[in-house]
Amino acid sequence: MKIGLKSFSSSQAASIRIFLASLVLLPYSIKHLKNLHRKDLKYLLVAGFCGSFIPAFLFMKAETRIDSALAGMLNSLTPVFTLVIGIFFFKTKTRWLQVLGIVLGLAGALGLISSDKNISFGNINTYAFFIVVATICYAININTVKTYLTHLKGIQITSLSFLFIGPVSLMYLLTTSFEPVIHSEGWIIHLIALAILGILGTAFAMLIMNSLIRYTSAVFASSVTYIIPIFAIIWGLLDHEIITWLHISFMIIVLLGVYLINRKA
Repeated sequence: MKIGLKSFSSSQAASIRIFLASLVLLPYSIKHLKNLHRKDLKYLLVAGFCGSFIPAFLFMKAETRIDSALAGMLNSLTPVFTLVIGIFFFKTKTRWLQVLGIVLGLAGALGLISSDKNISFGNINTYAFFIVVATICYAININTVKTYLTHLKGIQITSLSFLFIGPVSLMYLLTTSFEPVIHSEGWIIHLIALAILGILGTAFAMLIMNSLIRYTSAVFASSVTYIIPIFAIIWGLLDHEIITWLHISFMIIVLLGVYLINRKA
């Protein structure tokens, strides 16, 4: 994302990411069109827009003003919101330890958001809230897929959902100006970075996630975000981002909350 944003605007980068992901999945979309039924249509739209399209734009917008390491740390909120939305809208049963986990997760997230003073009302990094909203979208998608789409295979859910969001991203992309892009040094390299992001970080990643949701609980599937902060910190350090012990401390609080949410009785 950071490399792509060197030449492209956040909305262009997000559109390219989604369009290339849908393009790679197109042969599978066509193959599985026979599995598309009217009763699944609205849930596949939710999976496409909440699971990929909207978060792509939110993450790109956030990455223009916050470090990628912080974005990765905040991504670990996904299991917290998966349980919260599951409780209120999908009748997910809960225990007191999970409630404690929700409180810890949200407290840790608030700490992460307020630990960067570069862009702030007071000490609140307002661009970090884009990531929070994106994790809420992920949570809606995970609960929807688990509740309504487990009769479909992971490749069917992924390819059919991208069949709807791919054309939308392309239409939006065509309304933007590429004149600043072609005058940007190294824009081809930056486009290749977005292609890798779209193919591996979007199409392939969503395929794995949707396959995982079919065989596990929604909260457990969302807990793959356990590993994201670790790699986010590593990449951040390699990219010379400033990561403090305060960041790491609040991230540990978030992960402790996620652990309590997933802990078996």
